[in-house]
Amino acid sequence: MENRLTPQQLTKLVGEVERLSQRQQDELDRGQVEDILRELNLSPALLDEAMIQLQRKDALVVQQRRQRWLLGGAIASLVVVIAGIAVFMQQQKQSLANVSVQQGCVARVQGSCSEAPISRQTSPELFYNVTLKDAPVGKKLALTCDWVAPGGQVVKQNRYETRQINTPVWNTHCKYPLDANAPQGDWEVRLLLGDRQLSNTKFDVQ
Repeated sequence: MENRLTPQQLTKLVGEVERLSQRQQDELDRGQVEDILRELNLSPALLDEAMIQLQRKDALVVQQRRQRWLLGGAIASLVVVIAGIAVFMQQQKQSLANVSVQQGCVARVQGSCSEAPISRQTSPELFYNVTLKDAPVGKKLALTCDWVAPGGQVVKQNRYETRQINTPVWNTHCKYPLDANAPQGDWEVRLLLGDRQLSNTKFDVQ
């Protein structure tokens, strides 16, 4: 210890000495404890066992307190994780809710929106070319196309996943093999994202 002390150090030192002195006065040695037990008509022989039991109880209290802290920390961490998942799911749901269709048309050529008539003889394959708006960049979309014949029957359903989207305006398509026996009249094709219909287009098959 240094030989010289500042006034602040001296004040702290005096306070610590007083605290230790008071603690020493408050503590009883073994002989004093045994005397007290005799005055109470209790056997001093049980002193060691009683001390062990007290130490066990003190240790149990410390352990229970530690377990409560650990449990509280685990619950808090779980709440944070659940809240994070809920926020993420809400953001995902919102991003899908924003998706809409800017343009959609049925044509004989992929990516085209020509007004050429659709014939069972000259149009062996039809394309539903759709331009999405507010598509979620960095994600893939699971889409469904329902091809509906003039009688209202869904004759084909396309289920597919887009490539990873890299722009909010995104072109996609589904296709239908139109055979020579297909019914003539007003057809319809619908594009769905999950259970939500994004668009529907009517077209005439001759």
